[in-house]
Amino acid sequence: MTMRAAPQKAALSPRATIDAADWLGLAVAPTCALMASISAVGSPAMTMCSAASAFAPINDMALMYVLMSLFHLSPWMKLLSARSRRPDTSVTQTEGD
Repeated sequence: MTMRAAPQKAALSPRATIDAADWLGLAVAPTCALMASISAVGSPAMTMCSAASAFAPINDMALMYVLMSLFHLSPWMKLLSARSRRPDTSVTQTEGD
């Protein structure tokens, strides 16, 4: 039995794929927040027809987008915690300062 090596395909490096996934993860929360604000404003006819409009100023779709935005905040939290753990440039202080 003879085995041949398959020609190497030009593929993205694993780090580039992770970076693209990271950026996509960071884009979800603000996008959902924007969609929540658009859904909350909505059309006046849509809010007048809603049975719960007198009780809740936010409709079901806006609530769903707010929850999605909250659930997708973890990439932002990871980014902020990584930045806080990163050592900043040291400021040299001399005696007497």
